[in-house]
Amino acid sequence: MLPVALENASKMLKYLTLSTKAYITVMQLHKKVDKGRLMEVIKEFTGRIYQKPPVRSSVKRALRTKTIYELEVLEINYPCVLLKITCEHGTYVRKLIHDIGEVLGVGAHMRELRRVRTGPFKEDKSLVTMHQLSEAVYIYKELNDESTLKKYIMPGEYMVSHLPKIVATDSAVASITYGADLAIPGVVALHEKIRKGDDVAIFTLKGEIVATGIAQKHTEEVLESKKGIAVKTKRVIMERKIYPRKTRI
Repeated sequence: MLPVALENASKMLKYLTLSTKAYITVMQLHKKVDKGRLMEVIKEFTGRIYQKPPVRSSVKRALRTKTIYELEVLEINYPCVLLKITCEHGTYVRKLIHDIGEVLGVGAHMRELRRVRTGPFKEDKSLVTMHQLSEAVYIYKELNDESTLKKYIMPGEYMVSHLPKIVATDSAVASITYGADLAIPGVVALHEKIRKGDDVAIFTLKGEIVATGIAQKHTEEVLESKKGIAVKTKRVIMERKIYPRKTRI
């Protein structure tokens, strides 16, 4: 599962990089272990764990913490164990399997790995092969039929569907496209659980993505205030002049 962004949607790729990931992997044990002991150790690696990146990695080899949201044993066929892992971004699955083998006392290595989810994109719903995409482009060019292509190329808004959302007025949208922050008077609606410092997505009343930014206040504070900045604009997605700026008389 490798999402590819087109045109302005490429500005939102960062939020996929920092999103939750899910993998299907084959762990090969170096010696057979008791199933009960295996399940016990697997459970120990669920939740907050310490991890040091492997020698061959693109980041500094410093001890850090990562969250394993789900670590499920799908099948056991010794010496191989099929696992499903849902984890925080930046988790090294190869190192996770190595560490499980160390705790088991028998050693283990990763034999196969497949990413099945990146943020809101899932293998069983979003995956398209290059062959399918090529066929869709051919149909569009030769038959002027874009229906298949539209099934495969999803709206850019879907890339930030996992972020808390704030809906802005039309007049505020125009200002934001020029880099302005979103002030509280320009807020029409917002997610009920936004916390100060959260990454958020700003949308129009029509559901179009305008920009991404950092929340400057909790949801409750925005609802109770009449002035101030609700969101500090970080990345403008929408092109300018789609929404006209408010005319002053």
